[in-house]
Amino acid sequence: MANVAMEFVADAGDGDLQSRPLLLLGQLPHLQRLQWSQLRGKLQPRVQEEVWQAALGSLTPNPTDNCPLYLNHAIVAALPSKVSRHNSPSAAMFITRLIRNCLPGGANRCIAMVCERSEVFASACAIARAFPLFTRRSCASRRTEKKRVMVEFLLVGQDNGPLEVETLKCLESAADGVRLAARIVDTPCNEMNTDHFIEEIKAVGKDLGIVPAIIRDEELKEKGFGGLYGVGKAAEHPPALVILSHTPVGATQTIAWVGKGIVYDTGGLSIKGKTTMPGMKRDCGGAAAVLGAFRAAVKQGFKDNLHALFCLAENSVGPKATRPDDIHIMYSGKSVEINNTDAEGRLVLADGVAYASKDLGAEIILDMATLTGAQGIATGKHHAAVLTNSEEWETACVKAGKNCGDLVHPLVYCPELHFSEFNSSVADMKNSVTDRDNAQSSCAGLFIASHLGFDWPGIWVHVDIASPVHTGERATGFGVALLLSLFGRASEDPLLNLVSPLGKDTDLSADNIETDSKRRRLV
Repeated sequence: MANVAMEFVADAGDGDLQSRPLLLLGQLPHLQRLQWSQLRGKLQPRVQEEVWQAALGSLTPNPTDNCPLYLNHAIVAALPSKVSRHNSPSAAMFITRLIRNCLPGGANRCIAMVCERSEVFASACAIARAFPLFTRRSCASRRTEKKRVMVEFLLVGQDNGPLEVETLKCLESAADGVRLAARIVDTPCNEMNTDHFIEEIKAVGKDLGIVPAIIRDEELKEKGFGGLYGVGKAAEHPPALVILSHTPVGATQTIAWVGKGIVYDTGGLSIKGKTTMPGMKRDCGGAAAVLGAFRAAVKQGFKDNLHALFCLAENSVGPKATRPDDIHIMYSGKSVEINNTDAEGRLVLADGVAYASKDLGAEIILDMATLTGAQGIATGKHHAAVLTNSEEWETACVKAGKNCGDLVHPLVYCPELHFSEFNSSVADMKNSVTDRDNAQSSCAGLFIASHLGFDWPGIWVHVDIASPVHTGERATGFGVALLLSLFGRASEDPLLNLVSPLGKDTDLSADNIETDSKRRRLV
């Protein structure tokens, strides 16, 4: 599936199945609503209407099913007809699985996705996850033919016409963001160290006409970023805080996305074991998602100030490595006694959110990270965990996850009961909990929030994506779709507005400046 070019089209046109194999995909009730006239040109002369109807009659999804229509050149696949209340109505997870398992081979293929308009965004992002970009297989380098997949949406239900050009552009931007994030996460540290990650950020900045601000190495120490510097100072490639800033005219609020970019996590001197260290190239998943989402959001017309902060470091072992018992002075001014060098993500993010508040004046700060192994225990492998000081935003995150396919479930937010886990007799706090059986993932997030202050008046959202950042040995690009959906109301794009759960009760027809400004405020 690697190195495949994707193209979203309003109409894929007619095609011969032998030269352009086809996968028809959708929930069975949606597939049954298709008219033969919509499919005739894609299937004939190889497949007649009787075969199509017989195939539909044979499908019994539990939760999915598929049936060949013509040899291995045409397949119809059925998604679950119903999902539970904690799943996405689009059944996005199953879309990715079915494409990986059922898509016919060939250099030029077509996917016809059958769904309702409200499910288009989630379905497109799920399709993108099935086509990772990174590979170092020798056969891939020798292959001369370029593979291409054309994606067409056949809409059923209300508003079922072909997709508009602006919608296709949005889907392309989102899919590119998902695949960019997945590529970065899949790339090993010998090819994606902090130097390389900065080059990725610069490339996105160049594409958008933005020059990143970079604070790096000893400058981090001089400016007081004790957490970020302390985590990365032992590595060959020095740590960095990199900021991309989008500041359009007419902005009414300032938003910051802060991504954990640990390009490799050995655990530091509290070193991981031989079975838990492999896979730690994925510890930059939060920063990768922020980068992919930032590029897509700006391309689609983000109307407010948006800062993307990348906290980049390699948690390595060496003579300069942080020791347990060391005390770091953070950018917030608070002191942290290190009792576990493998609890490093919260240290870099604490500096990032403090900078977003103090220096950038952000009113809404969201940090995204592969923060805790306990997240997979708390909310599972498919649902990210969200912790926030706002009940409204907690609800919005869950709704956004359902709308976009990046599923989210809340953690307990109760600092008055949990923050005492970090008590220290010689510093303001320790960096790891006393009792690992007491809401580990919540506590880890609270450590970050404490560097804003629990009385901070803005909106703080923490998203732990440790488990859903990958499935098996492949990255998913998780988080890109979630950010685009959650903040969709700050976008000019109609599709992102459709999938955003915030601001639904406002008057979209109002056209005066004052009302529009109020409408666009997410807080």
